[in-house]
Amino acid sequence: MMWNLNEDRPIWIQLKEQLGKQIVSGRFQCGEKLPSVRELAKEAGVNPNTMQRALASLDQDGLTCTNRTSGRCVTNDKTHIDQFRKEIAGSIIDTYLEAMAEMGFTAEEAAQAISERK
Repeated sequence: MMWNLNEDRPIWIQLKEQLGKQIVSGRFQCGEKLPSVRELAKEAGVNPNTMQRALASLDQDGLTCTNRTSGRCVTNDKTHIDQFRKEIAGSIIDTYLEAMAEMGFTAEEAAQAISERK
């Protein structure tokens, strides 16, 4: 997995977002066991405590669950994953619309720009 981390926001939040996107995109399937905290931290080049914080936040959001004996896995609740996917998409759309508004585009013009881009 490619990790794209920068200094503009806390690393654990970026890790959480990127792992969340991997879950909603289907890279990690419902019920699938995730790699260990140490494996993920090594892969991302971060401290295991930072990765643990990101994963604990995904647990709180209900995208993952932790079992002491078998590790952490993706939720089996496909509906919850779909809902989270829509929330991520909404956030991306909001960011796009805000950027377009800063350039003087209306929401309709921004939508038109997407249609013309296809």
